[in-house]
Amino acid sequence: MDWFFVFPTVSTAFIVLSAILVAIGWGLIIKGKREAHKKTMIAAAAAALLFFIIYMSRTVFIGNTSWGGPDSLKPYYQVFLVFHIVLATVAAVFGITTLVLGFKEKYAKHRKWGRTTSIIWFFTAITGVAVYVLLYLLYPGGHTKPVWEVIFGF
Repeated sequence: MDWFFVFPTVSTAFIVLSAILVAIGWGLIIKGKREAHKKTMIAAAAAALLFFIIYMSRTVFIGNTSWGGPDSLKPYYQVFLVFHIVLATVAAVFGITTLVLGFKEKYAKHRKWGRTTSIIWFFTAITGVAVYVLLYLLYPGGHTKPVWEVIFGF
C-alpha cells in the first residue's frame, strides 16, 4: 500500500472504530453499566477526534482525492458526498453536545440526544466507508485537489 492510501485507510478505520465503540457503549448503558459506558464513549470520541485530525491534516497538506469513476456517475457521487459531509457535520455537533450533557450529568437530555446522535453517527460512518470504497477501491482517482474542487467539480 502506498502513501496515497495510508491516510484515508487509517482515518476510515478510526471512524469505523468510533462507530463500533458507540454501539458497544449503547449496549453497556442499556445493561446499566454507567462507568463502562462513559469510558467507552470517551474512547469513541477519541477515535472520532483522531479521524478528524488525520483527515484535516491530509486535506490541508495533500488535498482531497478527485472522483476517478465514470463521468456518468459523478453527479450522483457529488450529491452523496455532500450528504455525507452535512451528516458528518451534524453528527460532530450532536456528538459534542451529547458528551457535554453527559459530563454535566444532565442524564435525561443526554439520553435523548444520545439516541439521535448515535443513529446519525452510524449513518455517518457507513456513508464515510462508502466514500472510501468509491474513491480508493472501486474508482481510484489517484489525484488530489482542494476540497471545493472535489465537491463541486470545478
